[in-house]
Amino acid sequence: MNAKAATSANTHSSACILCSRNCGITIDVDEGKFAKIKGDPKHPMTKGYICQKAARLDHYQNHADRLTHPLKKTPNGSFEKISWDQALSEIAEKLLRIKADFGGDAFAFVGGGGQGNHLGGAFGQQILRAMGSRYRYTSLAQEKTMDFWINGRMFGDQRIHCTEDVEHADYVIFIGCNPFQAHGIPNARDTLKHIKKDSSRTMVVVDPRVSETAKMADIHLQVKPGMDAYLMSAILAIIVQENLHDTEFLSKHCTGFDALEAELQKIPIADHIEKADVPMALVQTVARDFAAAERGCVRIDLGLQQSLHSTLTGYLEKLLYLVTGNFGRPGVNNLHTLFIPLLGNTDERKKDLKLTAHHKMLPISGMYPPNILPDEIEHQGDDRIRSVWVDSSNPVVTMADSKAYTRAFEKLDLLVVVDVAMTETARLADYILPAASQFEKGEATGFNAEFPENFFHFRHGFLDPIGECLTEPEIYTRLLIKMRILPKRFPVLEKAAKYGSVAGYQPFLMALMLTVQANKKLAPYGASILHQTLGKALPKSAQSAALLLPLALDYASKHAEAVKRCGINGNKFTLGGNLFNKIITSKSGTIISKHEFKDLWHFIKNKDKKIHLKIDRALDELRNLKNAKDLMDGYPFILMAGERRAYNANQIFRNPQWRKIDKHGALRIHPQDAEKLDLCEGDTVRVMSKNGQQDVIIDIDDSVRIGMVTLPHGYGNKYKGEQNGPALNELTLGNHCDPFTKTPYHKYVPVKLEKVPA
Repeated sequence: MNAKAATSANTHSSACILCSRNCGITIDVDEGKFAKIKGDPKHPMTKGYICQKAARLDHYQNHADRLTHPLKKTPNGSFEKISWDQALSEIAEKLLRIKADFGGDAFAFVGGGGQGNHLGGAFGQQILRAMGSRYRYTSLAQEKTMDFWINGRMFGDQRIHCTEDVEHADYVIFIGCNPFQAHGIPNARDTLKHIKKDSSRTMVVVDPRVSETAKMADIHLQVKPGMDAYLMSAILAIIVQENLHDTEFLSKHCTGFDALEAELQKIPIADHIEKADVPMALVQTVARDFAAAERGCVRIDLGLQQSLHSTLTGYLEKLLYLVTGNFGRPGVNNLHTLFIPLLGNTDERKKDLKLTAHHKMLPISGMYPPNILPDEIEHQGDDRIRSVWVDSSNPVVTMADSKAYTRAFEKLDLLVVVDVAMTETARLADYILPAASQFEKGEATGFNAEFPENFFHFRHGFLDPIGECLTEPEIYTRLLIKMRILPKRFPVLEKAAKYGSVAGYQPFLMALMLTVQANKKLAPYGASILHQTLGKALPKSAQSAALLLPLALDYASKHAEAVKRCGINGNKFTLGGNLFNKIITSKSGTIISKHEFKDLWHFIKNKDKKIHLKIDRALDELRNLKNAKDLMDGYPFILMAGERRAYNANQIFRNPQWRKIDKHGALRIHPQDAEKLDLCEGDTVRVMSKNGQQDVIIDIDDSVRIGMVTLPHGYGNKYKGEQNGPALNELTLGNHCDPFTKTPYHKYVPVKLEKVPA
């Protein structure tokens, strides 16, 4: 979908905030309303492409649940408006008292940097440092930590991440993802159409459902729900047992293949394929043709990562392209750089990491899994979590086991929520702090994950915050001042900041370094110091971009030649500042680096610069697949909770009127299953799991397998007092998860169905 450039004075460049692609858009504003939204042709990556969801973003900006003033819960459970000064003073006093009485580990931070809202997250992390806590619970830790852990083992650092060059591949395997609806790849629908139309290219989809992407595929392996590990290991076993693996690549770039090969040689291929319930001939074709492909790549997503054996399948996915040598070239899987450091590296082999009080859980990439948080709050001990800060997140609806979250949050000594809307989590809070929307402040996403070119988009705010809303940088900076951690002003830094780019930021950077050297306790709070000083010297719409200066300096230092290939000039003293200037002045975003493929091998952090294939924990799980237990436990259906559809997105869309279709979030069920239960289209059925039940409308649909049902994510919130569709996490359980990473099995929820009489 392409759009011509808009010329109106009320037209603003921005980005869609509904998925990780953050497509460039232009927005026509009329009296605060989004009158027209189109793709931005000036955006260097998406070039005018958008999907239908972006056009509905006015429902995010303008709706009845927007917060406008700080609120405090009263003894009777209602909320009263209070001033920012009162709110932050009282919160600071309570936080400091909790820290003094119970220590830093009595505090946990949830969220921080919601979808497309990543700069605010950096400011929120400062409160963890101020409290002396390590407990950061995020949605990434509910979805991707098995991937980060495997990356750490393979590449030497959990911050190293792989991307896939789908648009230039001649053989693509999509596993547990539906890019037509979920995107995740550049200009997804256009890219899929190009592959489908090109007879020299092959698209394979592994999915229990005949998804929109599966309908476009050359081969669809309609795997039995939860049996992906059997299918993927069978494909790898065929490749190795038939000597189709790339021995030259493995010898040159990898270690540990001998141990892996020994296990793959033992795989009973026919048994695994039978468990996956797909045709043997098709599996053999995929294995042989992918191994022979000149440019093959693999793309996975939550359908794999939130299902059974998710740590193992995260390993097997990488083996598919590594064993076949589809790595480090155009059209295959590659490593990439990151401008914003979203992840940490917490390798338990190298550090004495403290474990959580109840679950004894270790952090992965600096994060803890939300599945365990209610137990850590309800833990019977003095070391339990007593205070939680929630930022840009609605865990009561979006995390596993809503009832457990509600029960646990009600037991806290202090719950603070920072959000743009009155969410279900906010209704439980002691204090609610209203944040500016993503179009009322400067913002950016850290999901730039491309190679060899990488891209970054700082989005300027173009609307004034409504009511008394503040940006997250301002909220957290004021709180740190109230906690007596930061002074109210830094006069010397403010004066140095006025020189700005005229002097290449050198006077400011020197003054900043001297300030921190004189008081090392200030070092953890650089984000707020930059906001207070350099931020004030930047245009109002770019104040939050001050945080990006040190990131630009670091990126330019590490990738100088790649930055210069983008036409950004400078020496070791000025290149980073020039990159920063390019970022904050490019309203539609800019390419920040152009790498050569040989650069990729320098990203690997293992001392030998090789990829380590021998991961004992993953190999043990592969070995034990034959002993895997049946988790259905008498429940006849498997619910795939969280299907992507045409009109569902994340929880920032609260008003259900944004949906043109599927307003109820119907349960998809196969015709034969519907017939057995005497169900007709539009009937109401009760979905019952071990944890709870939901009454839903049914949609009889032969795209799902027999014995499988699906429900979409993004529903379940209450808008104007009425629940908007199925609340999935009333059905899910926190302990129904990967035993190692605690990632929930949202795509494999055993349920019963019962017809509800009219």
